[in-house]
Amino acid sequence: MLVRLRTSLQIALTKVRAVWLRGIWGMDIGADVRISGKAFIDFTHPAGLHIGDATMIAPGARILTHDFVGGYHRDTHIGARCFVGANAIILPGVSIGDQCIIAAGAVVTEDVPKGSLVAGNPARIIRSGITTTRHGRTLASTFEAVRAEIAHRQNV
Repeated sequence: MLVRLRTSLQIALTKVRAVWLRGIWGMDIGADVRISGKAFIDFTHPAGLHIGDATMIAPGARILTHDFVGGYHRDTHIGARCFVGANAIILPGVSIGDQCIIAAGAVVTEDVPKGSLVAGNPARIIRSGITTTRHGRTLASTFEAVRAEIAHRQNV
């Protein structure tokens, strides 16, 4: 009972945060987007952030829209039904297609095509042609195939 209440409260808070980011900061955030309270969203160029419907941003993820050293602002796009893993970094000006998974700790320096799983520093495509559902979830068969592919690449 307590677990369900805590989960419901957490989901409600992520929805409130999305409304706040949309309304107060003017960010382009789609419907049913969940952004962890511990995710870092760049407020230097808030209108430059675009997140598609039903996307999930995990704790510690960093989404940037400006480069202080280079002195520029760039629009950063994340597609619909994506998942951005914990402590992933998405650099300014990057576009991530729909139905993508950004693995935990990945540093995304270049555009990511639709239906891709990327991992590493810098992020590289691990698998293409994946299909995700709401909040970047994969079907069990797809998830097992991705796990097998990652295990294979680590052993090579």
